[in-house]
Amino acid sequence: MQTYETITLTHGKASIYKDLPNRRLRIDEINGSVDQVVRHVEEECRAGAYEKIIVKAKKVQCDALTEQGYVREGRLSAYFNGSEAIWMSKFLTDERRNSLYWKKEDDILQAIMKKKGGAVSQEPEIKVCGESHAEQLADLYRAVFEVYPVPLHDPSYIRHSMENGTIFVCIEENGTIISAASAEINFTLCNAELTDCATSPSHRKGGHMKHLLLRLERELVDRKVFCSYTIARSLSPGMNAAFWQLGYRYMGRLANNCIIFDKMEDMNIWEKDLSRDGVQV
Repeated sequence: MQTYETITLTHGKASIYKDLPNRRLRIDEINGSVDQVVRHVEEECRAGAYEKIIVKAKKVQCDALTEQGYVREGRLSAYFNGSEAIWMSKFLTDERRNSLYWKKEDDILQAIMKKKGGAVSQEPEIKVCGESHAEQLADLYRAVFEVYPVPLHDPSYIRHSMENGTIFVCIEENGTIISAASAEINFTLCNAELTDCATSPSHRKGGHMKHLLLRLERELVDRKVFCSYTIARSLSPGMNAAFWQLGYRYMGRLANNCIIFDKMEDMNIWEKDLSRDGVQV
């Protein structure tokens, strides 16, 4: 079960995301006493089945979190309405702390950064999806992902995401969706996560994802949302290369962040300031 909650304590308030399927709890914003919020959350985590706590912290909150045993995993320079957010995490089990693929992921990242981006192919027709596309989107995600951190296999979840402002875009072939991606927008904090990237196995290496990401960037600029970021599988050369070649900056790695495909995986953080770097054509 995955739920968003707001907790209000005597001296602190926080927005939290409980993600039991991935055995993690994420604090998206803390106002007031960091210590009080963290103590409250940790008590709840130890009473449940959580293995990792992630905090998106303001810079001024990092010392308090470090004193409570949290370690820095990455950052976004403009997450909080143009101000920096630091990803601070605490691991509640040894198994969750230890990554089995860290060196391999470093090698993938270094190889990607040595290459220059090639020319983007001619843009195909791209559609902004509506609720009528939910069934086909779910079919695509079922075909691509055996397991995914959120229930994208469920059309009702996709429709609910659209109702809450998430933009899905897709490429079709003969009336069937072959590639899709989304932008999950936080209008309050003025940022957006580019996510849910998938291409049918039979249509890969066609450059579809770059075109979808560029279209999402244009949609964000039109809405005056300029902090664009993603969290990509560290073991995926293709997805990390796509963001690198579109001008995104590597901002850190989240160890054992979520279950995707068939196991718990590390995720790389990438960021682009669309107000400064623009939409690459």
